[in-house]
Amino acid sequence: MDSKTRSEFFETKVLGHPAGLMVLFFTEMWERFSFYGMRVLLVNFLTMAAISYNPGWEWSAENAGALFGTYAGLLYLTPIVGGLIADKYIGYRWAVVVGSIIMTLGHASMALETEFSLYLGLALLVIGTGFFKPNMTSIVSEMYKDLPEKKDGAYTIFYMGVNAGAFFGMMLCGYLAERVGWSWGFGLAGIFMLLGTLQFWLAKPLFGDIGEIPSKTERSEEDEAAAANGISVDGDKLNPFTSLDKILVVICSIIGFGYLINDPMSKIGGINMFDFQAFGMAGQYVAVLFGLALFLFLVISRIIRYDRIVRDRMIAFIIFAFFTVFFWMSFEQGASSLVIFARDNVNRSLTGGAATMFNIVNLLLTIVPLLIISYVLFLLWKQTFKKIPNSNIVLVACFAVVWGIVIWMINRDMNTVAYDVNYQAIETPQMDEKSGQQAKDDDGKLLFNYTAITENYQVQPGDKVVAQTKEVSTIDELTVGQKVSLIKKDNGATEYALIGESDLERYKKHAEELKQDNGLVPGEIAVIKSSQVEITVSWFSILNSFFIIAFASMFSRWWDSKYNPDAAVKYALGLVIMALGFGFLAWGAYGITEGVKVSMFWLIIAYLFHTLGELCLSPVGLSYVSKLVPPRMIAFMFGMWYLAIAIGNKLAAVLGGQIENITEEYSLSTFFLIFTIVPTVAGGLILLLNPLLKKLMHGVK
Repeated sequence: MDSKTRSEFFETKVLGHPAGLMVLFFTEMWERFSFYGMRVLLVNFLTMAAISYNPGWEWSAENAGALFGTYAGLLYLTPIVGGLIADKYIGYRWAVVVGSIIMTLGHASMALETEFSLYLGLALLVIGTGFFKPNMTSIVSEMYKDLPEKKDGAYTIFYMGVNAGAFFGMMLCGYLAERVGWSWGFGLAGIFMLLGTLQFWLAKPLFGDIGEIPSKTERSEEDEAAAANGISVDGDKLNPFTSLDKILVVICSIIGFGYLINDPMSKIGGINMFDFQAFGMAGQYVAVLFGLALFLFLVISRIIRYDRIVRDRMIAFIIFAFFTVFFWMSFEQGASSLVIFARDNVNRSLTGGAATMFNIVNLLLTIVPLLIISYVLFLLWKQTFKKIPNSNIVLVACFAVVWGIVIWMINRDMNTVAYDVNYQAIETPQMDEKSGQQAKDDDGKLLFNYTAITENYQVQPGDKVVAQTKEVSTIDELTVGQKVSLIKKDNGATEYALIGESDLERYKKHAEELKQDNGLVPGEIAVIKSSQVEITVSWFSILNSFFIIAFASMFSRWWDSKYNPDAAVKYALGLVIMALGFGFLAWGAYGITEGVKVSMFWLIIAYLFHTLGELCLSPVGLSYVSKLVPPRMIAFMFGMWYLAIAIGNKLAAVLGGQIENITEEYSLSTFFLIFTIVPTVAGGLILLLNPLLKKLMHGVK
């Protein structure tokens, strides 16, 4: 950017920063809105019962985890390629636009809800993210390259956009998907992705040449002389990639990509590219371990070519990257197993005073952040409307839609009423598996199972038909004695929802296509009760973003104080505090049986500790790339860091997909204990390594 353009650029300020930063804030916000909105839906949609109030595809958690893990893993690898393309060919701004358009098409494809469109949509989202993710931060960096002292504040504002987008994306996309239909949730994510792209493109006059296609510049005589002597511009010994290095990179990439694609393909489609066994393991795991061994050889062979201090610092960085895998392996359960747990095992229904209290809390939780962000939009409008009017108009339209959905959501929750519905069921004895006798409760009374009689079921002579009552909720006004139809709410067999008359034919047609009983249970309204609200599954996922916004400043002050701990201590704290969250879940889930649901307190406290752990560990991560790695290895080590996160995400989804198997074989509490013990051990190990790490870092703080 020339001096005149830069001067004009910094004249227009919002919250003490160039107005262009706020444009990037909103662009990133809408992208995160779409990403997290889709992320919180995918596993829920795939594993939801095919015959239910909001029918899904009824995949096993294992298959859903395999697909989601591959998607999440690729999201951290494609940005390496997207960043290189932007650097060399199309520039940051075009890369953002291209990525946004591709992601919009991906969301649109997913909204069609066919198997082909789902796979196509996920592929487009992975490719689009590869272009978008690395280049937004690159634009911020380029904006502030002459003002490094302002960069920390700029990134703070920028990442508030990330959390705001995640917050509203999970809340609104999740609410629409669970209350209206999956396509509405997937579609809303795509709409805001498209509008976010449009407002960014229309704000082009505000940026001058920032983010344009890079020009090729000749190296100075000093740089050429340094290179001739084997020294880089920054004074480091040059370490060019050898032919063997390049071959190893290609082989490792092919193996890694092959595994990521093969895992869901073999489990879901029965097509296995690694169809062999070795050392008692499936072929794909043998292949990926071989690829990791080659990659480790590549890293070691490059590191040993450096001087001792540089070599030691990179070893320290690799140790941090290794322990990062264990953090994300556990933390990212929030996208898989915790979604299933919230849906199937958490009591999300509140009535009377508890429902009223939740509605008030949810109102404040939603409206206050939305008012703050709307105020930022107002400031941006005042400063830039004359220069970028169309961009501002698009942003206002976006927020008008958001406000409309929020008001509709709050009004709907506040006007939901509970009813008791009588229906008929078949009573059968509940058997104790160990004794083979009929089970009894703590008071010695015999226990029975009750199976609702659907309209397609023919009662048999031996069936014992009894009257049963279920509590259901709806926004419709119903009267005592009114005939209604019930259907299973989700994957649980004990909770039901009301189906409106206008939707009955749609449910019947869906069941006919699947060649299954339609699951519709005839009933009659018996009692009109108090107000009720059922918290959506996706609501719990917003807690991470809320807690980050609430506690980030406190942690920031801690890191700036004299009590700022060492990097290894932060890592240990992050791992152990997060593990405590899973410990609470293991405690809350201890001893629960099928059909019994736990208090939502356990999930809320778990998300609190997961977020506190994230805030401890997050300052260490990428900041140590620039501190510990020589300039000519930064790109390679960035790739390695993202590889560690990708492995963590894939492991998270694969292990999360075992929630059903482990619960059936052992218990739900045992499943959560895995994520309590493993991060705790990892945290203890890195704490023991602290003296060694300090030595390897050679004074780097």
